[in-house]
Amino acid sequence: IDRFNMYTSMSVNGSVAAGYSSGEAIQAIREVAAETLPQGYGYEFSGMTREEANTGTSTTALIFVLCFVFVYLLLSAQYESYILPLVVLLSVPSGLMGSFIFAQIMGVENNIYMQIALIMLIGLLAKNAILIVEFAVDRRRQGMSILWSAIAGSAARLRPILMTSLAFVLGVVPLILATGAGAAARHSMGTGVFGGMLAATFISTIFVPVFFTWFASRTKRKR
Repeated sequence: IDRFNMYTSMSVNGSVAAGYSSGEAIQAIREVAAETLPQGYGYEFSGMTREEANTGTSTTALIFVLCFVFVYLLLSAQYESYILPLVVLLSVPSGLMGSFIFAQIMGVENNIYMQIALIMLIGLLAKNAILIVEFAVDRRRQGMSILWSAIAGSAARLRPILMTSLAFVLGVVPLILATGAGAAARHSMGTGVFGGMLAATFISTIFVPVFFTWFASRTKRKR
């Protein structure tokens, strides 16, 4: 006799139809169960579906906040400043915006796999900004002005950023074009990372030196 949480049970396995997200499938099961299950019968999710069903929007928002706080504290220790890490954090929204826009174009829902891709994007997007800021701070310590430090830092890291970012973008193309079992999960992750990295590569590269100049100038006036 099969049991689940001490109740007599039977297992039902299913897969999501083409064009629908796992979140929509979970909601559909809940609606059908509420309408058709007789009195005394119930249902429970198991495995990854159970984890997704129990993970609410508040939990996801908390994870994003913790990611930002962790990155901020780490960079504050590295730069010995509470203001310069904001330059890196302000580069992240442009990538997240590109991720959501590209997902909308591709018809991908904001499911748990998309959210995992967004959390991973925070680190990937911060990497490019960290490279520019690090070189700009180094030029600043050598005695260059704030403006020319930003220009020299971004010029020195432009080619490496473009090479690594575009190589990474092309590397996730097979996820977007994936077929077969589990393709929906790969589509969601690939689409989120592709759109976010592509947008941030060109937007952040322009705005990070501007943010550095502005925040560094404010720090200098404060001192």
